[in-house]
Amino acid sequence: MKAVIDKEACIGCGLCAQVAQDIYEMQGDKAVALVEEISEDKAEEAKNGADQCPVSAIIVS
Repeated sequence: MKAVIDKEACIGCGLCAQVAQDIYEMQGDKAVALVEEISEDKAEEAKNGADQCPVSAIIVS
């Protein structure tokens, strides 16, 4: 499972990084995924972080 962040769509609100600190972080005014491959035990956290994005800039698949 991977998290892909659309840098053009990201508005830098930071909610994903607040909700899922092990998966996302803010670098400047954009969110980035901290891990290349999301482990099974972190899948729910990754999805919760993506769900918080107000512009749907994160796809977890």
